[in-house]
Amino acid sequence: MWVVRSLPFLVNATPTCFMLYHAYQLQNDWLGPLQSAAQWGADWLNHGPLAPFKTPATRQLAAAWEVFSRLRLTHRRPSFGIDSVQVGERVVPVREVSVQQRPFCTLQRFVRDDLGEQPDADRPKVMIVAPLSGHFATLLNDTARTMLADHDVYITDWHNAREVPLSAGRFGLEEYVEHVIAFIELLGPGTHLVAVCQPCVPTLASVALMAQRNHPAQPRSMTLMAGPIDCRVNPTQVNHLATERPIEWFEDNLISRVPWRHAGAMRRVYPGFLQLSAFMSMNLPRHQQAFRDLYQQLQNGEAESAAATKRFYEEYFAVNDLPAEFYLETVAQVFQEYRLAKGELTVHGERIEPAAIRRTALFTVEGERDDICSIGQTVAAHDLCSGIRPYMKSHHVQLGVGHYGVFSGRRWQQQIYPRVREMIHDCH
Repeated sequence: MWVVRSLPFLVNATPTCFMLYHAYQLQNDWLGPLQSAAQWGADWLNHGPLAPFKTPATRQLAAAWEVFSRLRLTHRRPSFGIDSVQVGERVVPVREVSVQQRPFCTLQRFVRDDLGEQPDADRPKVMIVAPLSGHFATLLNDTARTMLADHDVYITDWHNAREVPLSAGRFGLEEYVEHVIAFIELLGPGTHLVAVCQPCVPTLASVALMAQRNHPAQPRSMTLMAGPIDCRVNPTQVNHLATERPIEWFEDNLISRVPWRHAGAMRRVYPGFLQLSAFMSMNLPRHQQAFRDLYQQLQNGEAESAAATKRFYEEYFAVNDLPAEFYLETVAQVFQEYRLAKGELTVHGERIEPAAIRRTALFTVEGERDDICSIGQTVAAHDLCSGIRPYMKSHHVQLGVGHYGVFSGRRWQQQIYPRVREMIHDCH
């Protein structure tokens, strides 16, 4: 992909930082019609009047056109795709309901048709705090779907900053904490939190602030999964990259302004395509092989395997621009200065004191092979939350999984989720 091949240019693009997003937009405008035409051509060869007479040559051409058409990024949130859930022997329809909409986030609820929208005392309310890190909350669709069988599930659906007008104001780390607290207040007492990856820090900060204020809606439990609570522990390549340069370098090189055509025109953002470029460059051979495999699968008529690959990259290539304030403050305060771990994190001048938490149970989860948030970084929350009694704290290391395996896939469903469910229901 262009953005991956051009990563060295992007990293050294200080003089052209302002034009970076505009160059990307021009590339999309030029390639978009070609890729749409390629998709039409592949569909015509596969399903048109000549489909019954396909030859090896036309199958190769159709496969090549489809692969080319899918090498593109989108900026629209994909569907969660949670239309139903398996409950025992039944398949129960599910629909999404927007509980509260704000300029930067919507609190979404997944409503099971057999139970309706009224609260159910037997199903704990769980709010999944999704990352704001270059992808949409739909990346956690497996997390939400799995939890739906036993819980009343909500999720923070963060908006694409390039569609948020300047009039909505700034959005930084403090505003993230404010949103989490506001949503907990909306759901009321008895809520359980599940934070995945980046939001573990602001989630812990939110719960600590509520405890410090003796808030009546303090959550019953807090599950922190693969989050950077203390990046000084067992640092990964991501951690090293974050500390190699001062925060001014990140601002000068990686922050751009949204082009005029979008609702958030001129808002300063960390573009999602840069985030994706960074992640893909870490495992570029694997992604290249995935598209070679896709070509072979399409050519050989392996529909099920091809569909799985296409589903993954439809989600992976849907990128979400981050507000510049949030990105820079997260890099500086979480990955460079370790403020929460050192007891120095503040929100609007109020110091965060995790030791104040006493009424909220804590469960932490880490993956053995996590190369983004390594073992030791999340469990560090236990030492910070010294006010929580030992019987209300537990930790789980999942063998054989990387970062995404902590919250998605077979081991999440069969080995991690049962532990999360047990903890939540014991506290409920």
